[in-house]
Amino acid sequence: MHIAEGYLPPEQAAAWFVVSAPFVIHGSRALVRQVRRDPDSKLLLGAAGAFTFALSALKIPSVTGSSSHPTGTGLGAVLFRPPVMSVLGGIVLLFQALLLAHGGLSTLGANVFSMAIVGPWVAYGSYTLVRRGGGGLGPAVFAAATLGNLATYCVTVAQLALAFPDPVSGLVGALAKFGGIFAVTQIPLAISEGLLTVLVIRLLSRISGDDLRRLGLLPSAAEVRV
Repeated sequence: MHIAEGYLPPEQAAAWFVVSAPFVIHGSRALVRQVRRDPDSKLLLGAAGAFTFALSALKIPSVTGSSSHPTGTGLGAVLFRPPVMSVLGGIVLLFQALLLAHGGLSTLGANVFSMAIVGPWVAYGSYTLVRRGGGGLGPAVFAAATLGNLATYCVTVAQLALAFPDPVSGLVGALAKFGGIFAVTQIPLAISEGLLTVLVIRLLSRISGDDLRRLGLLPSAAEVRV
C-alpha cells in the first residue's frame, strides 16, 4: 500500500507530511522513554522493526501507483503501543523508499500516515477491545494484525481517491473503484498477516516470556500459553 514516488499531487503530498509530523515527533519521545525505562527492550524493538520491514517489502501488484502487501505493524503496536510504531514504521518506509524504490520520498508523509499511524492505532484498539472483552492473547493479536492491515488499506484507498476522483462519480466512485481492486489481494493478505503474527507472539511467549510480562502482554505465568 506504499504510494509510489510522485504519484500524489504536490499539495496533497505536503499536507500528509504536515498531518503525520506531530505523531512522529510524539512517537520519537515515546521511543526514547521506552528505551530509558527498559533498556532490555532494544532487542524486541529491533525485532518489531525488522518484522515490519520484511513483511511490508513483500508487495503484490495492485492499484497503479501502489501495491498490496502485509504491513507488519500490528506486532509492534501490541508490544510497544502505537506512538513507538509511528517512528519504527516511518524508518522502515524511509529505508524502503531509498533502498528498494518501494514507495517514495514525496509520498512518505502519506505512507507514514496510513501504515505507521492509522494502522497501529487501529491494531492496538482492536487488541485492547478483544482483551477487555475476555478474549485470549491469540485472538486479540489476530484481530490487531488483521484489522490494522485493513485500516491501512482503507486509508490508502481514501488517499488515492482524493488524489484521483472518478470523472463521472467523483470521490465516491473512486473510493469504490480503488477499494474493490485492493480488496481482492488485501483481505487474504490481512488474514494471513493475522495468523503469522499470532505464531510470532507464540514463539516470543516461549523464548521471551519475561519480556512479554514486562511489557504487559503476559501479566501472569498462566498466560504464557497463547
